[in-house]
Amino acid sequence: MIMPTHIVAVGGIVENKKGEILLVKVRNGWVFPGGQVEVGENLIEALMREIKEESGIDITVSHLIGVYSNTSTYPGYNGVDMVPTKVMMDFVCTYSGGELCTSDETSDCRWVPQSDVLQYITAPAIRTRFQAYLEFTGTIAYMEYITKPSFEMKLKRTI
Repeated sequence: MIMPTHIVAVGGIVENKKGEILLVKVRNGWVFPGGQVEVGENLIEALMREIKEESGIDITVSHLIGVYSNTSTYPGYNGVDMVPTKVMMDFVCTYSGGELCTSDETSDCRWVPQSDVLQYITAPAIRTRFQAYLEFTGTIAYMEYITKPSFEMKLKRTI
């Protein structure tokens, strides 16, 4: 039996005191910040690091709102290895300090009124995950989807 390999990632929907949401612009468009958990990191440390790297700000992690499985597999960046299933967890966070700035990964970052966020986000998977934030009532969203060759929702429920 071949042991499975998964990419573990975290995303942060960061709120400020005005109720605005932090968005960062990456090569594929506007997203809420996040990324892969590195070896030796826990989920919270990874999320705090990713948000700091992508936007320059510090955050406090509040609560989990969703768990997502992207079960697409496709050739990796080197064209040989396959990208495995991605397991992502999204958390609500609050701004705690620092000044917005761009990075090697981001070309822009800004606070956006919550009601305008979906006007910025175009990637279907990210839009779906942000919608889970908007609809959060205390139960955790769980979704399975694929993004390649195109976005397709496979399972949507709460846990």
